[in-house]
Amino acid sequence: MNIPLFKNYSDEKEIQYTKTVIERGMHWANGPEVTKFEENISQFLGKKYCLTFNSGTSALHAILFSYDIKNKEVIVPSFTFIATANAVIQAGGKPIFADIEEETFGLDPESIKEKITSKTVAILPVHYGGCPCKIKEIKDIAEDHNLILIEDAAESLGAKIKDKLVGTFGDSSIFSFTPTKIISTGEGGMAVTDSKDTFEKLKLIRSHGRLETENYFDSIKSMDYITLGYNFRMPTICAALGLAQLEKIESFIKIRREIAAYYNTKLGRLNHIKCPITPPNYFHIYQMYYFLVHSGREARDKLQKYLKENGISSKVYFEPVHKTYYYEKILKYSIKLDKTEELSDKVLSIPIFPALKQEERDYIIEKIINFFSSFT
Repeated sequence: MNIPLFKNYSDEKEIQYTKTVIERGMHWANGPEVTKFEENISQFLGKKYCLTFNSGTSALHAILFSYDIKNKEVIVPSFTFIATANAVIQAGGKPIFADIEEETFGLDPESIKEKITSKTVAILPVHYGGCPCKIKEIKDIAEDHNLILIEDAAESLGAKIKDKLVGTFGDSSIFSFTPTKIISTGEGGMAVTDSKDTFEKLKLIRSHGRLETENYFDSIKSMDYITLGYNFRMPTICAALGLAQLEKIESFIKIRREIAAYYNTKLGRLNHIKCPITPPNYFHIYQMYYFLVHSGREARDKLQKYLKENGISSKVYFEPVHKTYYYEKILKYSIKLDKTEELSDKVLSIPIFPALKQEERDYIIEKIINFFSSFT
């Protein structure tokens, strides 16, 4: 077999919606599908303002830029994709790495408290792999210290605590629609907020700082440029894909949860690994399926090599950001994050996606069991 880590699902809807954009022959940028996608996400989340971007990274950069974090500190995890920290630097701030906790792999509230200084302006937690972090506790800390709370919910559209969706706890949040995510537009992201002031700033930042009173490509008006901005717009064809994908999000999540439950049942019997355990009242959507290899990096890496030899893709999400060459050698970060480094040495993600067949699931499980039955 040859089983990829992820594979996107599509049907006639994606073809129909994108074909409509192509055949229209115009509005391949700033088309009505962009606005419709924003409106539909807004309705799904119950948030006032949603704005599309060409990536989740761009959305995060724009949000941080809108809050004017220049020369200020933002508390972030190191156990994340590097864009979480990079966006802080790109917006002129300094990322301060806090440790994570093992229950959700999110920022540890106690570690956050230790990192707050007079320069701290915001907390930027990540909802890892489709599982909400301890966002309620983190929100309390943000409120106690009068800090901005920005959720990096790139991986977790649809995850929730009780009935409250992630991305709705903070002052602002972002989502990503890259191919590994719950729904995908190929490349793309979304910024979410209830603040009209932040929303208006984001619109300017997204499109060159241009004050648009109507569609730029249709208008004969001369529009003014009132601030520094970027070209962060989502193409209309990507938004059309998003509309089709969003219609299927509930079924995507249902299938992912079923696959994860099956993995948990079969792999949970192994003494060599620890499968994900969801806290009470947490709704995990399993953007990734990951487990910990108890004996650490050497065994984990051997397992990964074994899976590859048997046609099964896997990946380590994530190696610590503070240990990358850029942060350690160029930016001179020299810190120790015990839990981050421990879990990064043990974690491994295996294939999970809606089109994963039953025989592929069983094959993956069989190979993992076989590996540990002979591993010493």
